[in-house]
Amino acid sequence: MTAEQPTFVRSDLILLGGGAAAVVLAGLAHYLDWPAALAFVLAGVAVTALASLVGRSVEQLGDRFGPGATGVLQSALGNLPELFISLFALKAGLVGVVQAALIGSILANLLLVMGIAFVVGGVRYGSQSIDSQRARSISVLMIVAVVALVFPSLAHWIHTPAGSHEKALSDIAAVILLLLFALSLPASLRREGGLNAPMTEQSEPPRWSVPLAVGMLAGAGLAAAFVSDWFVDALQPAMDAWHVSDTFAGLVIVAIAGNAIENVVGVQLAARNQSDYSFSLIINSPLQIALALAPALVILSQVLGFTALTLVFSPMLVVAVFLAVLIAVVITVDGESNWLEGASLIGVYGVVAASFWWG
Repeated sequence: MTAEQPTFVRSDLILLGGGAAAVVLAGLAHYLDWPAALAFVLAGVAVTALASLVGRSVEQLGDRFGPGATGVLQSALGNLPELFISLFALKAGLVGVVQAALIGSILANLLLVMGIAFVVGGVRYGSQSIDSQRARSISVLMIVAVVALVFPSLAHWIHTPAGSHEKALSDIAAVILLLLFALSLPASLRREGGLNAPMTEQSEPPRWSVPLAVGMLAGAGLAAAFVSDWFVDALQPAMDAWHVSDTFAGLVIVAIAGNAIENVVGVQLAARNQSDYSFSLIINSPLQIALALAPALVILSQVLGFTALTLVFSPMLVVAVFLAVLIAVVITVDGESNWLEGASLIGVYGVVAASFWWG
């Protein structure tokens, strides 16, 4: 950081001030028993603001830990709000909401967010390029992860002998997925060429010191834990007031709120004509959900004594996630993207989301 360069620029101050105001308003709504719908909206805004602060803090860590390590950190912390929301939802017994949110997060990133990024980049710059080799590597790992994630569902729904042991099968799948995640880390942590390496390019050197960036991360993470509790507390009453099903709430509302970093940063990168960086950030989030977040929740739900989460999803959720991964692979494997492909992805997401409106 140079002497002439300020620590906080205007966008930093707006983010910090807006985030603090959002958290305060969400807290007032929770503790003063404001209407549930308003409390839910304010908590959602606060979650999004804190997620943006996490993203800004990781961005300010820059390349100090290497692009691969910073990329892994960005994807992992990007899912932090969803982890907290899911844990509090499991504590409240909302297993269906959590299951829908996990699948919804994968769908939102692969269809909605990637679609918006392709449209924004395509309209401004025409056809954009994606590293086809990297796309194939990540896509193959994504397919493997999703197959392992939903196979307990297939065993259950076609009534195999394993189907009656859904908890044990979910535990086995969770452990295997976490092992696959651990095995994928060396490639991701390599300083150059890792799966996450493209995400960390910056147009200017970091303004924040490491202690300041880490402190911001810690503060945002702590605040996210409280806000996630308020978010879940207002979720059920708000859904009842809006006549929205629990499945739709998890699939769309919770999934989008919990993935705010990827939703914003991925599109911003595409708008700067950094399509390769945008693609890596967007697709690594659902990959980490399948490999790490979902299996971790299966184990944590039992360790913490919450309602047990299993990997037995409804048939519609299983079909939706399979098709989403298939479509994403077909569209990206050629190493190019355009606005029409993006519009198609958004259209598919709209149909899928609408299919779950009634439950």
